[in-house]
Amino acid sequence: MFEFAWPWLLVLLPLPILAWWLLPPYRSRLASVQVPFFERLASATGQTPQQGAVVLQRRFVQMIVAALVWILLVAALAKPQWVGDPVTHEVSARDLVLAVDISGSMDQRDFRAPDGQMLTRLDGVKRVVKDFISRRHGDRVALIPFGTRAYVQVPFTQDLETAEQLLEQTQVGMAGQQTAIGDTIGLAIKTFATSTAKQKLLILLTDGNDTASRVPPEHAADIARQNDVTIYTIGVGDPKATGENRVDLGVLQAVASTTHGQFFRAEDGAQLQAIYADIDRLAPAKLETLSWRPKLPLFQWPLGAAVILSLLLWLAMLASSEWGRRKTLSHA
Repeated sequence: MFEFAWPWLLVLLPLPILAWWLLPPYRSRLASVQVPFFERLASATGQTPQQGAVVLQRRFVQMIVAALVWILLVAALAKPQWVGDPVTHEVSARDLVLAVDISGSMDQRDFRAPDGQMLTRLDGVKRVVKDFISRRHGDRVALIPFGTRAYVQVPFTQDLETAEQLLEQTQVGMAGQQTAIGDTIGLAIKTFATSTAKQKLLILLTDGNDTASRVPPEHAADIARQNDVTIYTIGVGDPKATGENRVDLGVLQAVASTTHGQFFRAEDGAQLQAIYADIDRLAPAKLETLSWRPKLPLFQWPLGAAVILSLLLWLAMLASSEWGRRKTLSHA
């Protein structure tokens, strides 16, 4: 559909006519030759001297071209454009943080993959989490590995391939041997600070208990709730073990409950895959529908036509003047 972006500028079209009617004509004084016998010269030629002025006559073609150029310039100023059909696109309104435990206990080879292969806990988690990331089309994903300390390895991005590659590069012990669940939640809250998404989701996966945090997990979870962050916790360790190898299911349940999230228990790869499917079902991505109409600017066409017409008129007048001058010289 053709339209003008600034149609109100079309009121300038009658401006030359108003100027012609209301403004005084342009006057210029020219030098002349005075002769003492002017009256006798006029009488001899049969003319009667009188006051007056020479009015330059404009050619009809000149007036037509000038009018067309003005119309084209005003049309270009009004910004003509071609507006296409509406285009709609649905995008996710969710930001998702994946917090993965890489403490020393994640190096134990007791994680059974869906194909039956025995892997270290971290390698097994990587397989499932990478598959989960690959299905996050539309979501913005961030990755926080944690041990004694937590750090943002991948800030919010929709580049899922890069997130998968960086997850694959994580190794046990890179963030220390202990587990800092509370500090990890606090870092996730800071990561969400600049987020404008309608849905903020933290998925925290660990196989240990909190032994290194400066902020208790329950307190960090309360702050997360105040910031509209929902936490889903996943425990993959042994609750009967001791020290770093014991997963504190009670703390994970309390953290999830405080933020109106869910707690899950995973003992192998199949269960972990099912958990991520449940998370998709329990926390479906909220979608925003974006709609716009593509616009193709067309102002260059009337502007170019005005320039070409002006150049052609100038060349025609120059050629006519040169032809007249040569004709006068030939008669002289």
